[in-house]
Amino acid sequence: MKTETVAMILAGGQGSRLGKLTENIAKPAVSFGGNYRMIDFALSNCANSNINTVGVITQYRPLALNDHVGNGSSWGLNRHGGGATILQPYSSVEGEKFFEGTSHAIYQNMGYIDLYDPEYVVVLSGDHIYKMDYEKMVDYHKEKNALLTIAVREVPWEEASRFGIMNTDDTGRIVEFEEKPEKPKSNLASMGVYVFSWKRLKKYLSDAASKGKEMDDFGHDVIPAYLRNSEAVYAYSFDGYWKDVGTIESLWESNMEFLDPKHELNIRDSSWRIFSKSYNTTPQQIAEDAEVTDSMVTDGCYVAGKVKHSILGHNVKIGKNSIVKDSVIMPNAVIGENVYIEKAIVGENARLYEGAQVIGREGAIEVVGNEERLGGKKDEE
Repeated sequence: MKTETVAMILAGGQGSRLGKLTENIAKPAVSFGGNYRMIDFALSNCANSNINTVGVITQYRPLALNDHVGNGSSWGLNRHGGGATILQPYSSVEGEKFFEGTSHAIYQNMGYIDLYDPEYVVVLSGDHIYKMDYEKMVDYHKEKNALLTIAVREVPWEEASRFGIMNTDDTGRIVEFEEKPEKPKSNLASMGVYVFSWKRLKKYLSDAASKGKEMDDFGHDVIPAYLRNSEAVYAYSFDGYWKDVGTIESLWESNMEFLDPKHELNIRDSSWRIFSKSYNTTPQQIAEDAEVTDSMVTDGCYVAGKVKHSILGHNVKIGKNSIVKDSVIMPNAVIGENVYIEKAIVGENARLYEGAQVIGREGAIEVVGNEERLGGKKDEE
């Protein structure tokens, strides 16, 4: 079957810089903004961009991610002749097929892509927070007669060394690329969003494999190879909200930004909705003596304490005389009585018993891991 554009979401990352939050789940499955998981943004962007054939490549701790994505129905991607497909490492006569890098993951799934014989493949990270119309980026790719188009945006100079950095000419053509340089020459960073003309990318990956050459990573291998061969590689400028939530601090910060009703992401925009799996839980309940201000409290929550400028994921419980300030409480966490939490992230299914204190500060956010138990009396289960 012929499909013009196929999207491939790279969702197998461990996200080790998120520490306790990714000990038992993949980074794209980490909770965000109360109702969502990180991968919801890439999946929703595909659905809103009319890209209906989406491969989700998983590897590290995929159980929660696989359960969340399912058959793609939450994003309208459960359709015949396309839809969402979970793609995992597999074994063959040549041995185990674990993914060695971003482009190696695409190489190992060429059979899936070739089922749809696409002209273009959109490659995405599954752990960024943003809204983007990929259809417009594909149109730009066609307009430039490009073989590779990379979405870019300016980042603060002090953060530039964390990214792949581009230098372009006056036409937007990329003339130089540096992967996470110690001394960046510009602050024009790759967003990890690529449009490839599929036949050319397939040739690069297949030729490298047949010659035993390393072509495992887009940043280290594929993009430099395209530039060495003077291929048409263009930058697609993006000026909307985009966040790489790769650290505890950036994850906390982006959640706090999410509380702003004038947030640039505009989560309430009905014309570009961010979809997620529905858990069909009970309505939220705020007890008589509770106080909730400037916060997001999602379905299933029960609050008997004080919550200020915080986000509560679904089914969170806050006990009497407990205080939660400037914090993110992820789904199914239970906070007992007389607990104090400030500038912190509390992971899914965590338990904080009576009298526990979790206090962070700017630049050093305190974290309670998924399933972790803290505090004295353990009678609130």
